Amino acid sequence: MSAIELPPSTGLVPSEYHTYDSSKKPPALGHAVRPYWAFDPGYVNLNHGSYGSAPLPVMFRFTEIVTLAERNPDKFHRITYMPLLVESRKRIAELVGARTDEIVLVTNATHGVNEVLRNFEWREGDVLLSATTTYGAVSRTAQYLSDRSEAPRPTHHIIEYTFPMSHPEIIDRFRESIKLIKASYPGTEFSDVPSDSVLAQSGGSNVKKNKFVAVIDSIVSNPGVLLPWKELVQICKEEGIWSVIDAAHSIGQEVNINLSEAKPDFFISNCHKWLYVKRSCALLYVPKRNQHLIKSSIPTSHAYVSPTDSHPPPPDDVTNFVGQHEWTGTMDQGPFLTVSAALDFRKWLGGEAVINAYCHNLAMEGGRRLAEIFGTKVMDVTGELTLNMANVLLPLPVEKSKGEIYNSQNLVAINTVLREKLLYDWNGYAAHYFHAGGWWTRCSAQVWNEVFDFEYIGKAFIAICEDIKLTILANHIASES
Repeated sequence: MSAIELPPSTGLVPSEYHTYDSSKKPPALGHAVRPYWAFDPGYVNLNHGSYGSAPLPVMFRFTEIVTLAERNPDKFHRITYMPLLVESRKRIAELVGARTDEIVLVTNATHGVNEVLRNFEWREGDVLLSATTTYGAVSRTAQYLSDRSEAPRPTHHIIEYTFPMSHPEIIDRFRESIKLIKASYPGTEFSDVPSDSVLAQSGGSNVKKNKFVAVIDSIVSNPGVLLPWKELVQICKEEGIWSVIDAAHSIGQEVNINLSEAKPDFFISNCHKWLYVKRSCALLYVPKRNQHLIKSSIPTSHAYVSPTDSHPPPPDDVTNFVGQHEWTGTMDQGPFLTVSAALDFRKWLGGEAVINAYCHNLAMEGGRRLAEIFGTKVMDVTGELTLNMANVLLPLPVEKSKGEIYNSQNLVAINTVLREKLLYDWNGYAAHYFHAGGWWTRCSAQVWNEVFDFEYIGKAFIAICEDIKLTILANHIASES
């Protein structure tokens, strides 16, 4: 641990849990390790997936860093900061199987995806593909790029996924959607090989060259399910499609990512969700072969390289990809510099395999227990779709056709009641969402959780859903009786 001395007014009160002895065995995973987090007493947290939760040793490391910055701002920003940032990028690169010069840090996954999509030089006839289950801000970004009044712009297409679906079904749906989309663009050849000209010779005739960019979730946000993203990347390669992997939930939850083998064109993942890094921090992976496409960071850095510059950079770094992301303006760099503290703490707990085996097994067991309490079902019985998030149908009516029970007004009302009663009345939380005609909960299993937490949240949902049926859905319930 760092030897930097903490001043007395940091806001965090040191305790036996703000540090640990790496030479000693950690407590058993479950409630015994919960004191290493700063949760309110009695708060039942089954929603780690939304915002992440940094353990106290990481929080104290963050406080050390920001305190160091305040002691001598010029020395910190001009000298101290850069080696620490390089160390963070190196540790992440090792974890995901990439080169250090292919990894930069940004504030969150939405930022990273936006940076990639906004750096493509779009042409009329280009295609941008997302899914009905794409994260809202990312889906809206794709739609915005398609809606822009300035031409050229891509056309936004959407694949429909309704879960549960098996991995083979997802792969087949993806292939078929690509086939149908391509068929709607006769005379167009889609390629993931950049060309300086719109037209290229192919078979002796002029064929229009266009880009086809697919935004693919590695793990969907809602429902919290694992997609066969590596297989989908391979399909993209076969079809001449650029693959942009929104892996917001992957690092820290998905083991053996190995980007050097999977070879996506772009990969973005939040480090503050499942990896225990201080909020907010995300990795943006751009392999060397694609770094020429990222002409500008967002926001544009002072290190931006213009084609008009009199002294161009070397051929292997034409856009100064890493340099542009080292400094994009004054901000709190503290979270970026807590990567090593987070990884060291995870190693002490047992490492990636041990942590994720515990969380996966708990998600499966806790999901089954919730389904028993609700008298409903889990979304994924086999475990194929599940890493550390269990998806369970809530005890509310399920509609057979769209609009039969639910509309925009009562969906918002139900969501509000679930959120506020869980937090205010029950001092706990698990995500909830509407999918395939029914209401579901997504419970994130973490090392501080046990089955008891699922049972407690189950009791809370039972009580809240009964209240919803007696109020918001009273007319529907009466018509069914």
